[in-house]
Parts: sequence; structure tokens; C-alpha cells
Amino acid sequence: MSTAVSNSVLSEELWSAEGTALWVKRIVLVVLGIAALAISAKIKVPIPPSPVPVTLGTFAVLTIGTAYGPRMGLATIVGYMLIGALGFDVFANSASGATGIEYMMGGTGGYLLGFVLATFALGYAARRGWDRNVVMLAIAMFVGNIIIYIPGVLWLAHLYTWENAFAWGVTPFLIGDAMKLVLAALIVPAVWKFVGKARG
Repeated sequence: MSTAVSNSVLSEELWSAEGTALWVKRIVLVVLGIAALAISAKIKVPIPPSPVPVTLGTFAVLTIGTAYGPRMGLATIVGYMLIGALGFDVFANSASGATGIEYMMGGTGGYLLGFVLATFALGYAARRGWDRNVVMLAIAMFVGNIIIYIPGVLWLAHLYTWENAFAWGVTPFLIGDAMKLVLAALIVPAVWKFVGKARG
């Protein structure tokens, strides 16, 4: 497995472009990524009394970070956060009560920060070529999940208690996150194999 940090990522192989076309491509991918994040956040299952619902947001974050690489992935997730901060309904529960910065400072705030950190981390792993191997990508995505959990739990503990932070912010999500991790770790290498066959 290559340890270089110069491997191409999936979005670069699926859609190669130069000059002005490259900037058009980047804008389109960022917009599509933001839309995917917003839609995935709305596919949710409430799990009372936790203030954090189960959503497909983690799946979208892991996949976009891996497919886009660190810079494009970071631009996408930061763009998503900025749109949410302006009050647009792009977060899981932003339509029910608090919006914008107020919502981001609520129970899901730590996880939103974790999304940003995990997107960059997964993009960096993809640059190292980990996205082409199921096992290596699964490891990277496991680490990405931990990166999401850490600020999420710390923020919940700050708002409530440590007991509630683990009961509301960890335990209900373990099985679902494991399933999303496995799915994402299978999809991206499979797409790489398809790309290789198409070019071969």
C-alpha cells in the first residue's frame, strides 16, 4: 500500500478537468456535496430522549470526505456549515425550533464539528490510497467515526452530564454507524475497481 500523500481521489478520476473546466467541476461537486449532506441529514430516525437523531449524515460525511479528498471535502463540509449557520434548513432538526448558530450550539453542535474534522481526515486517508482497499478504508472510516464522536460526546457532556452524553450520544448510534461504515467502505473501493476496468 502506497504511503505517498499524492494519490488521486475518486472525484478526480471520475471527472478529469483542467483550467476553467476544473473550477466549474469543483463548484459543481461542492454544490452536489452540500445537497447530499442536507438531504442525508433529513433521512432520520428520532431516538428519544436523545437530542441527536440517527441520520444518514455520517454516511454522507465519510463518503464525501473519501471521494473528494481533503481540500474539496473540507470546502464542501464548511460550505454546508456556513449555509446552516445562516439559518437555512439543512441540519437534521433545524426545522423544529432553533436554527442557524443557535441550533449549531445545541446538542448536535459537537457532532457538526466532528463532521468537519472527519471529512478532512478521510480525505487525507484517500490521498494516501486507503480508499482503494476495503480493509484500509474501513480502518480509516472507523477512525473517522471516533473523530465525530469525540467532540460530540464532549459537547453533550458540557450541556448535560457525562452519563447523558454516553446514553444519548453514543450507545444508540453504535449499530447504525457500524452499518454505515461498512457500506461506505464497500462502495468506494468497488467504484475504484469499476473505474479501473472501464479504463482497462
